[in-house]
Formats: sequence, C-alpha cells, structure tokens
Amino acid sequence: MIPQNILNQIVQAQSLNIANKDTGLKRDALPLLPNLASHALIVSGIRRCGKSTLLFQLLNSKYPGALYLNFEDPRLYEFESKDFLRLDELIREQKRSVLMFDEIQIIPEWERYVRQKLEEGFKVVVTGSNASLLSRELGTKLTGRHITKELFPFSYHEFISHQKLKPSTESLINYLTTGGFPEYIKERTDDILNHLFEDILIRDIAVRYSIKDIRTLQRLAQYLISNVGKPVSGNKLKNIFEVGATSTVLEYLSHMEYSYLLHFVPKFSYSLKKQIANPRKVYAIDTGLINVNSGSFTEDNGRKFENLIFLHLRRIYKEIYYFSEKGECDFIAFKNGAFYQAIQVCYELNPDNLEREVNGMIEALEFFNIEEGILVTISQKDLFEKNGKVIRVIPAHEYLLN
Repeated sequence: MIPQNILNQIVQAQSLNIANKDTGLKRDALPLLPNLASHALIVSGIRRCGKSTLLFQLLNSKYPGALYLNFEDPRLYEFESKDFLRLDELIREQKRSVLMFDEIQIIPEWERYVRQKLEEGFKVVVTGSNASLLSRELGTKLTGRHITKELFPFSYHEFISHQKLKPSTESLINYLTTGGFPEYIKERTDDILNHLFEDILIRDIAVRYSIKDIRTLQRLAQYLISNVGKPVSGNKLKNIFEVGATSTVLEYLSHMEYSYLLHFVPKFSYSLKKQIANPRKVYAIDTGLINVNSGSFTEDNGRKFENLIFLHLRRIYKEIYYFSEKGECDFIAFKNGAFYQAIQVCYELNPDNLEREVNGMIEALEFFNIEEGILVTISQKDLFEKNGKVIRVIPAHEYLLN
C-alpha cells in the first residue's frame, strides 16, 4: 500500500525527470503512432529497445499535459490494486485526461483499471517489457479495446541518423556489427548485450514461465543465436540437448519468440499442416546481440547479413516465409494474406554462387507467377533476366532505406 502523499511525490518526481531528460533520436515509429481515442495504445517490444524513450517523445510532442507513471520505480514496489483508488484521486486533482503508464502490467488487475479509464473517456498509453506484457495476451484482458504497435532496436536509417553517417557499404557493415540497441550503440561495451541476453532468458522467460532447467534454456538459446539463418526443428533440438520431450523444446522456442529474442520463419506451403511439420529458420532480434553472444568461433557474415535483411522485413511484414523446393529463396513476404515480394539475400555474388542464387529466385517467381524479385547484396548492383523474369540486385544500404 502506498500513502497518498508518497504517490503524489513520486508522480511529481518522475514528471521532473522527464522534463530534464534528453529523449535522444526521434524514433521512426513516432509519427506512425495513432492518435489516442477510445482504444488504449500498447507499445510492445524487446527489453531495452527504447519503449520508454518513445513514450517520452510521444508525451513531449503530442500530450505535454499527460500524467506519466513508471511502475518499475522502486518506491512503487508496494503498490497494490487498491492503490489505484489513490491514483484516481491524483488524476482528479490534477485534471489529467491522458494517462501514460510504464510497466503497469506488474500490478495485479491492471487490465481492469485500464479498461475502466477507457470507459471513463481517458486516453491511455501502456508500454512494458515482454516479461509481463505481451500483445498476444491482451485480446481477452482488454476485450479488444487496444491498438498494439511493435518497437524494435534501431533500424539502419535510425542508426546512421544517430551516428551521423551517410548511407554506404561502410556504414552498413558498421550497423551489421553493432546492431541497433541504443545503449550499446552509445557505450560499445559488450557487457551490455551479455547482460541483456541473460536478463531476457532469466527475467522474461525462466521467471515468467517458472522454468526450472535454466541451464538447458541458456544452452539452447546460445545454440540458436549461434546458428541464425539455419533451419531448426523441435525433434533435432530435443536430441542435441537431451531434453525429455519435444513439446518442452517447442515451449522454450515459443517463449523465446514471444519475448522477441528470436524469430522462427516457416517454410512456405499452402498446407498449414506441412508448414508446421517442416523445419523453421531461426533469426535473432539484433545482429549486435549475435556478435556478442554467439558461441561460434567462425565469422559467418553471410548468415548475419541474412538476419539483418530479415529484421528489415519483419518491421514491415507480419507474414514471412522461406521458399524451398528444388532451389531456395530466402524470404517470401505476404501482405494481408497475399503474396507481396520475393527477396533473395547474398553477401557477395561470385561465380560459385551466382547460378544457385538466381535459380532459387527464378523458381520462386515462377511458382507465384510474379515478374520481378529482389536480390540484396552487401555492395553489388546489377540486373539479371531469365525465363522472362527480372531480378534486381540492390546493395543493402539502398534496400534498407526504401
């Protein structure tokens, strides 16, 4: 329980902190956030990707009179559901109409309170780490009265803007190495990404889902982040890590995906049953996180580069597959349930891989009856035509800014 005067002091102190805080680079997501109306705005994303900073930027640009409260403040550790009555009193006294809550989901019955404020006509924004807030769970909790937006670590555009770099192969390689976590970009200390990796596994997964075999969870996560771009299956992983049941492995993979740590891309098939049965390709949320935490002793720039292009696509599309029949096309993007784009990724085209990369793309274009595809490289630019199909070869620093 929190006394009323203490709650008032905390809100005042946090407001002063925001007023004096440098909100840094304006995120590309800011102008895309919807105007607040009868639905709560939920900003979800991986830990430390900048959700709170985005909230401050929204507050400063559109809602300077909003009431802001971060529930992870140590002074609010004793906050209980009954204390929402005291918060209501504060809101009435200060005559606020817009409410912004960081990490409110750590408080019991927060959903009921947010729903109540919406019904009373307040505008509400909620952000939170995936340890306790996942957009997939909100449908039942807020009875559909929410709009969810995902936030990722810095994009290439944000990275070069922050670092004051020009689009080029050199800055692209810099981004591939560093990744997009704002704090790491600023400090360049590997411990930041080491601790982040462990925090997600322990706090966002093991604690949240009551996993006792933490060592296997850690080993599995490091194996996966060391093998990005490769197909994995529950059965194979069960045998590698000697886990008792495939279902246990699949649960671990699901938790990692829900926490945004890893993403699993299915093989395209019109049959959902075949999609489920086939191995999925694994990709990480950030290439810097791969570089710092991978257990691989060899540099695999091709796989990390493929991961980078996947992250660009994931920011835009929810439906992404890989295509594999006789040949393979790395990514097939769908929009509103319909085919939208075929993307092949190759770090550097050379005589040894050119035919394979082109034929894989041509096969996908013929399968979907599409005239043109894109092949992304680290620096090359070209154009190929075969069987009436066109493949545009684009350097990544151009493609990522389209």
